[in-house]
Amino acid sequence: MFRHQKELQFEVKVDRPDPVLARQVQEVLGGQFGEMTVMMQYLFQGFNCRGEEKYKDMLMDIGTEEIGHVEMLCSLISQLLDGATPEEQQQAAEDPVTAAIMGGINPQHLLVSGLGGLPTNSNGVPWNGSYIVASGNLLADMRSNLHAESQGRLQVARLYHMTTDEGVRATFRKMLARDRYHQYQWMAAIQELEEKNGVVVPASFPPEAEQESQPQAYEFWNLSEGTESAEGLWATGSAPDGSGDYVYISSPVPKGQIHEPVNPATELHHDLDTKTTDK
Repeated sequence: MFRHQKELQFEVKVDRPDPVLARQVQEVLGGQFGEMTVMMQYLFQGFNCRGEEKYKDMLMDIGTEEIGHVEMLCSLISQLLDGATPEEQQQAAEDPVTAAIMGGINPQHLLVSGLGGLPTNSNGVPWNGSYIVASGNLLADMRSNLHAESQGRLQVARLYHMTTDEGVRATFRKMLARDRYHQYQWMAAIQELEEKNGVVVPASFPPEAEQESQPQAYEFWNLSEGTESAEGLWATGSAPDGSGDYVYISSPVPKGQIHEPVNPATELHHDLDTKTTDK
C-alpha cells in the first residue's frame, strides 16, 4: 500500500523562473538515469524480491523515497516554468537575443503538460521501461543500482553548475547528498552479498563448471594498438575470488574456425545462389 503525503521530502523553491533550465532538468527526471528509472527499478526489484526480508524492505524504502524525488523534480520544473506563455514564444521571434533564450524551451512544456514535468528526457524522448533492471539476482541488481546512482548523481552535479539559482542549487544539493548515501547503501549490500556468495554472478555457476574454458577466465587479450593496458591490475593481478592469476596476452590469435554459412532456402527470395556460365 502506498500513501501520499502532501509535504515534499525536502523544500523546493526556486529564486526565479527559468524555462530553459526546466528543459535541462527533464533529463534527471525522465532520462535513462533519471529519478523515474531508479524509482521503477528499486520498486520492481522490491516487488519481486524473494529470500531475506531485509533486502525487500530496503528496496521498498528507497524505491518509495524515489517516488518522492520524482514529485520534487516535477515541483521544481513547474516553478521554473511559472509565467511561460505561448505569447512569449511568438514574441521571441522579433528579438534575436530573446529568441536565442526562448528557443531553448521545451515546447511540450507548453503544448503537452501545461507547464508541468513530463515523463521524458531533456530532448522529449519518452521514458522507457527497458531502462530498468530487475533480474531476481540480488548481487547483479545491486551492482546495477550502484551504476544507476553513480550516473544519476553525475548528471545532477553537472546540472548544478548550469545554474546560479540558489534555490535550485539547494534542491540539487539535497539530491546529491541522498544519491551519495544511496551509493554507500548499494556498496554495503554488494559487499555483504559478495562475502556470502562470492564476487562473480551467478555464484551458482562455479569456475570449475567451466571445465576446458578455465584458462580464458584469467586472460587479458590485447586487441588494440599499444600495450598500456598491461599496466593495470586487471592484467597483472589475481582474480578477486583468489581462484587464479591474470595473464596478459600481448599478441592474441584466433582460436576458432572461419564460419561458412549455408545459403537459405530459395523461398526466402534471396540472391545468394551461385551460378556459373560457360564461356
